[in-house]
Amino acid sequence: MPSAPITLAPLPTGTRHTWAVPGSKSITNRAYVLAALAEGRSTLTGALASDDTRYMRAALGELGIDVEDTPARSVVINGGRSRLRAPDRALFLGNSGTSTRFLAALAALVPGAVTLAGDAAMARRPIQDQIDGLRQLGLAIDCATGCPPLTVHGGRLPGGQVRLRGDRSSQYLSGLILAAGLAEGAIDIVIEGELVSRPYVEITRRMVADFGGRIDATPAGFRVLPPAGGYRARVYAIEPDASSASYAFAAAIATGATITVPGLGRDAAQGDYAFLAVLASIGAHVERGADATTISAAGRARGVDVDMHHISDTVMTLAALAPLCDGPTTIRNVANIRIKECDRLLATVSELRRLGQSVEHGDDWLRIHPRPLRPAVVECYDDHRIAMAFAILGLARPGVTIADPDCVAKTYPGFWDDLACLYAAAGAPCPWPAAGGI
Repeated sequence: MPSAPITLAPLPTGTRHTWAVPGSKSITNRAYVLAALAEGRSTLTGALASDDTRYMRAALGELGIDVEDTPARSVVINGGRSRLRAPDRALFLGNSGTSTRFLAALAALVPGAVTLAGDAAMARRPIQDQIDGLRQLGLAIDCATGCPPLTVHGGRLPGGQVRLRGDRSSQYLSGLILAAGLAEGAIDIVIEGELVSRPYVEITRRMVADFGGRIDATPAGFRVLPPAGGYRARVYAIEPDASSASYAFAAAIATGATITVPGLGRDAAQGDYAFLAVLASIGAHVERGADATTISAAGRARGVDVDMHHISDTVMTLAALAPLCDGPTTIRNVANIRIKECDRLLATVSELRRLGQSVEHGDDWLRIHPRPLRPAVVECYDDHRIAMAFAILGLARPGVTIADPDCVAKTYPGFWDDLACLYAAAGAPCPWPAAGGI
């Protein structure tokens, strides 16, 4: 993986390319938790191998769960609550939000104390809302700042009612309902305010059902009913990551290419697949098949005004396309991106301005007025999505340099190699050395 800054070069138009996107991070980490809690042997196919998923599987190992790779490139998990044990040391989770929030709830089922810690960025990411929810069920949790590190004193997860704020992160809710399948009774969750990123909660509900659990929607929120006998071990296939696919789809718009993403079709479980509707609104041609999606540019892209509350991981992808559009692009209702790996709203505004764009913004919105692109080094803030989104802009305009290319390892370690394959398909030299001589 490149570590020195990368300067992109524009690609010729008219390329046709198949871009195989790796497995979904969101589904992989949920599947790890469910398989860890299911008694018996589960096999995960298509699982993502990235920094975030490695932190999760390493932590599960420290908690007593066996995780093995197979020659067929699957992952086998020997799980069950009976295997869970308190670790000898703090679980280090880097800046993995899913790992930290899912394991904070799972730790309630572990007899003894479990400490979750991360890097400096994670120490600034709030988790107080989830702590407050777990404390309502009687759990003892030590947390001095409202951000990691935190220590959960577990052993049992009682049933009862939880009131949980919904407008900051859906991961707090998903973590709770993943663990609640092994609670001592039903858990009623009352959501206060609007639930952000609801499609991710629907992924969790669907996967819990796949492993034998049940989560009912109620007028106030959700009711988790622990299944008799707990979760069931199984073989589980993980679809390609729809958030990562947004870069492949955006590349088609940026370069006038036709790009197909296999394995991600019209029945995709992930909410970020809805980003295709946004691209269609700016002028893309989209073909949704049963097991693949193809997108191509259909003339000059146009600016749009769009609410991206439920697909907020793709905000940066659209923002990076905005300089290529006719007219302004307005992105609304995305205050939740301010507590991600960085303050993504301000980071996006700053980097677009660095590239010569005129940008207005408020607490939960930004508006980009396209201007001629000014060559610049894009700062990534150690945020994989900033790096990947602005790399796509560099496929269309000269002078875009990504300062920290290796930060993509968080969710997409092979991103630069896959981009190198796009250069090869276009018959253009790759601006950086690619693995395997691509």
